[in-house]
Amino acid sequence: MKRWLLALLALLAVSWFTSAMAEVAVPALKARVTDLTNTLTPAQAAGIEQQLLALEQRKGSQIAVLIVPTTQPEAIEQYSLRVAEAWKLGRKGVDDGALLLVAKNDRALRIEVGYGLEGVIPDAVAKRVIAETIVPHFQQNDFAGGIEAGVSQLVKLVDGEPLPPPAKQSRQNNGDPMGTLFIMAIAAVVVGQVLSAVFGRLLGSGLAAAAVGGLGWLVLGSALMAGLAALLVFFFVLSGINPMQFMGGFGGGGRSGGSGGFGGGGGGFGGGGASGRW
Repeated sequence: MKRWLLALLALLAVSWFTSAMAEVAVPALKARVTDLTNTLTPAQAAGIEQQLLALEQRKGSQIAVLIVPTTQPEAIEQYSLRVAEAWKLGRKGVDDGALLLVAKNDRALRIEVGYGLEGVIPDAVAKRVIAETIVPHFQQNDFAGGIEAGVSQLVKLVDGEPLPPPAKQSRQNNGDPMGTLFIMAIAAVVVGQVLSAVFGRLLGSGLAAAAVGGLGWLVLGSALMAGLAALLVFFFVLSGINPMQFMGGFGGGGRSGGSGGFGGGGGGFGGGGASGRW
C-alpha cells in the first residue's frame, strides 16, 4: 500500500512538472502590439500601436494586444491573467490597464481588464465587445479588422471614463529645455571665443555668459539653472578651454531616438474580463 501511494505521488509530481515545463512562456513586453503569429502586417500593427499610444498620452491608460499561436495546456483565462500580472499594464494605483489576447490556433480570445477599468469595462461589456465586434471579423478570417474594431471599441469606452490625468507629459517636457540650454551653452562658448578675439577675453566672456544666462532663464524659467549655465560659459570662454574635449566619454551611447520601448506602469489585475471563441 505504501509503495503504491509513493508511486502515485511520484507520478503526480512528474505530471505536474511536465505540465509546468510545457506552459507557454510570457513574451517580453516591448510594444503595445505583440504578434507572435505574423498575422498582422507591419502597417496594421503600427496603426494599432499608434492608436494605443495616443490613448495613453491622452488618458494615461495602457491597452496592449497579444497574438499567440496557442495558450495550451493552459486555458486562455489562466494564461491571460499570467500575462497581465507579468506585464503590469496601467498605472500603479490607478490600475487602468487592459489586454486583448488572441490565441489563433485555439480559435479563442480574451479581454483582460485591470481593477481600475472594471467599472467601465465590466465582464458583460467585455463579452459584448468580443461577440458583437471582434468575432464577426474573425469568422471571416479578417483578424486585422477584428482587432482594430475591438481596440477602437475599448478605446472609446476608456475615453468615456473620468481617470486621473497622465503625468508623463510633464516629465517629457522637462527634458527638451535642458537639452536646448546645453546646445545654447556650447554655441555660446564658441561665439564667446570669437568675441574674445574682437573685444578681449574678459569682455567676450561676459557677453557670452550674459547671452546664455538670459536665454536660459527664458527657456527654463529658473534663475539658478540659467546662472549656472552662464557661469560655466564664462569659465570656458575666459580660460580658452574647449568644452567638447570633456565629452569624449559620452560619445558611444547616443539617445534612444524617441520611444525608448514600452513597459507597463505597475497596474494590477484580478481576473476581470471575458473570453470568447469563433
